[in-house]
Amino acid sequence: MGSLKVTLCTGAAAAAATAVLAPIAVAPTAYAVDSGGVSVSPSTPAPGSDVELRVADCTEKTAVAVSAAFVSDAKLTLAAQDGVLVGAGTVRSTMAAGAYVVQVKCGDDARKGTVTVAERERRAAPASPVAPVDAGGGGTAQLAASESRDEARPEPPGTAHTVTGLVLAGIAAVAVALRGVRSRSRGTD
Repeated sequence: MGSLKVTLCTGAAAAAATAVLAPIAVAPTAYAVDSGGVSVSPSTPAPGSDVELRVADCTEKTAVAVSAAFVSDAKLTLAAQDGVLVGAGTVRSTMAAGAYVVQVKCGDDARKGTVTVAERERRAAPASPVAPVDAGGGGTAQLAASESRDEARPEPPGTAHTVTGLVLAGIAAVAVALRGVRSRSRGTD
């Protein structure tokens, strides 16, 4: 009976999670569309991220999108027969936040749009080194990193270990002596 309750509760929790997360999963991608006909997705990319560029109603089958925000020029190609050119570009990882012009030459027309680069995330320094550190410690870095010496090195044998060892050695000596006495009394070696 207990496993039936667990199964029903798990099913109810999964259904609730699906109901909550389903609208988020099907949310449409945001596009920044300028009056010039160049759209950028996502609308505000972070530095170093990829963007998708779309240009509608172009008479050519290929075009090139140029922007100071991109690592290199983005080549746009015809995705379908609807006349929309699609391509991808990468925002420079060193770009400062702000709006940058995207230019696309489509036949005789020059299309312009903007890409708005988001503020760069400020990450905290990693807690431990992510690359070799020229500190000269070699393999001792783990010992120095522990909070106390008790964690770094196991406790040496104490009095209890010493007494136990001596008792066992004494028992072994008595056993050897008794065996020697027994073998002499029988006359065999």
